[in-house]
Amino acid sequence: MDEPVTVVGIGADGWAGLAGPSRDALRAAEVVLGGPRQLDLLDASVTGTRRAWPSPLVPALPGILDELAGRRVAVLASGDPMFFGIGTTLARVAGAERLRVLPHPSSISLACARLGWAVENVELVSVVGRPLARLARSLAPRARILVLSAGAGSPAAIGELVAAHGFGRSTMTVLERLGESGERVVTGTAATWDGTSDALNVVALDCVADPGARLLGETPGLPDDAYDSDGQLTKREVRAVTLAHLAPRPGEVLWDVGGGAGSVGIEWMRAHRTCRAVAVESRADRAERIMANAAALGVPELRVVTGTAPEALRGLRRPDAIFVGGGLTGDGVLETCWDALEHGGRLVANAVTVQTEALLAGAHERYGGHLVRLQVSRAEPVGRYHGWRASMPVTIWNVERTTQ
Repeated sequence: MDEPVTVVGIGADGWAGLAGPSRDALRAAEVVLGGPRQLDLLDASVTGTRRAWPSPLVPALPGILDELAGRRVAVLASGDPMFFGIGTTLARVAGAERLRVLPHPSSISLACARLGWAVENVELVSVVGRPLARLARSLAPRARILVLSAGAGSPAAIGELVAAHGFGRSTMTVLERLGESGERVVTGTAATWDGTSDALNVVALDCVADPGARLLGETPGLPDDAYDSDGQLTKREVRAVTLAHLAPRPGEVLWDVGGGAGSVGIEWMRAHRTCRAVAVESRADRAERIMANAAALGVPELRVVTGTAPEALRGLRRPDAIFVGGGLTGDGVLETCWDALEHGGRLVANAVTVQTEALLAGAHERYGGHLVRLQVSRAEPVGRYHGWRASMPVTIWNVERTTQ
């Protein structure tokens, strides 16, 4: 393609809000692509063919770009094209070198300007095409959150979720049609929100915890009772050590083999918003419980595969780290997990029985790594006093693959 595709950000204020270079690019275009609402904002001086995007869009993009090769093409985007916008999709499909991007202030920038909030201190959550439950991950005292809304019904649903998680006293502001002459800002509290909203809105939350609200920390080792469990749960102290060995990093993928209640995969994903995990669980009832726990703890995008390892591992996205918390005695489980790792991948496996501990000792002989035995004792009542009650010891094997 000789001509670059020019991606022009446009706000709710339409043509009047565009800078000179953006107007010039649109006037010079032979074809302008965009959504119907965006195309309707153009001035009559834009004489190129106006073409609305098909649905679904992404599968059609390569063919559209090939068809328009050699022509002057402009693409309209809402606000900043590289902020949850079509610009990032085009860069992925066509290559960044084929684009010329002319951004406009995003809805987040406009919202922060109205509220007097520092953009760099705001937590951003998008629920456009994403589960609303992911908002729960960001709720914390004094946190300031901006939610990219999915439509007119989002504010009410957001208020309900925030209140259900113990933050009903939070100040909730709905900013509608930012940048337009009919812009509206409405403020209330999450627990009492009952207003109707325009479809184009951003929701701002200034978080305040209710008295007695359950507040969870950021580090691994959430309380055991944060999970719904039938007892198949990696306990808090062991889980914290396990996650330390797994060492989650942004963008990495974990296999949680023998998911149980899903605690290790969930806390892996809570470590960073770009971390992903797949929990493999043989029992359907536990698989459903994992999904419920993941939603309740703000990581609803955790993937759950119901099946038995190693068969259930085939075809999964290659992992950066693997935790085996159950099923170690299955034929080929450990070998399949090891073979799935690339250079730098980490494998952590826990054992509580003599038989599984023997397997880990053998794996340590073959692959190296480190063996750790961990035993936790808790103070429990003994008559009028307290004594230490020891849990079963857990053997943890951790190893990093240093060969291809």
